[in-house]
Amino acid sequence: MQVPAQVRPRPVIQQHLATGIVFTFLIAGAGYVISQLPVFHYAGQMACAIIIAVIYRHILGYPPESLRSGISFSGKNLLRLAIILYGLKLNISQVFQEGIGLLGRDVAVAAFAIGCTLLLAKWFKADMKLSLLLGIGTGICGAAAIAAVSPIVRAKEEETALSAGLIALVGTVFAISYTLLRPIIALTEEQYGIWSGTSLHEIAHVALAAAPAGQDALALALLAKLGRVFLLVPLCLILVALMKRISRRKNVHGQQLDSTETAPIAMPWFLLGFMLMSLLGSSSPGQSVLQSSPALTEGLTTLTTFLLTMAMVALGLNVNLRRDGQNAVLKPLIAMIITSLLLSLWTYFTA
Repeated sequence: MQVPAQVRPRPVIQQHLATGIVFTFLIAGAGYVISQLPVFHYAGQMACAIIIAVIYRHILGYPPESLRSGISFSGKNLLRLAIILYGLKLNISQVFQEGIGLLGRDVAVAAFAIGCTLLLAKWFKADMKLSLLLGIGTGICGAAAIAAVSPIVRAKEEETALSAGLIALVGTVFAISYTLLRPIIALTEEQYGIWSGTSLHEIAHVALAAAPAGQDALALALLAKLGRVFLLVPLCLILVALMKRISRRKNVHGQQLDSTETAPIAMPWFLLGFMLMSLLGSSSPGQSVLQSSPALTEGLTTLTTFLLTMAMVALGLNVNLRRDGQNAVLKPLIAMIITSLLLSLWTYFTA
């Protein structure tokens, strides 16, 4: 006789929780191993792991019930922990002391990326929520930004996983294209660094594209990208206010709200942890206090990326292309690619 979930002994619940977490760990590990192979290393471990999770879901179905509590834990709790640790990448003092001009450019880039993606999505009659996530990922900082705003805009787990996977793959293609174009374009190393940092999707993409141009180009590229990471917090606060205003307006006009709209908007308190971590990784001279221990910095970066990968695996297991339909993904993807191309052209001529 099966024991009801509400009266199951705690050790059984804890065992199920641990088993599900290990399951996401193994898929994330497989993604890491594959990402070390030739060609696949360009895509990165996150994209590889999400693809494995999606393939698993479509071949073997959703994992058994004994794994689901741990998978859910990875998709929510580990995701928030990863975003908090992601704050260590943001050196606030460096952004303000050396990159005020770049920060203004970053604001324009973020506004352009989000606005252009949504306009194209409306024109194509694409899924607006998925398009919003892709626009935010393009304009801010890729999968981390998507993960941070998803609970605010009430995105489904499959929407979050799909948009994160698409950002990782498309961003990789753009980063490789930049490295191929670098020898033939009319930009100095510094201009190339600014171009990379203000237009590419993830920090990893920026590093991949800018590193071959030298240390000066890489430093400027990462500085420009850090300004976009800094915009994550104010963007989340703006989205919280907008979502509440939309809900109030619908209530006033007597419009019926669906099940996602009736749920309260969760304040992203984990962003406080993100800011605290960024303060820990910053100091007044503009040098990170963590730079005194490169091994520790590298270890924390690796841990953050792996935790985010585990979380995206958990979300990827919810992706059902048979149910959601490939057409629902195609139109937002096209809108994001067009936006990314326009963003690359604009930032190239203004670098």
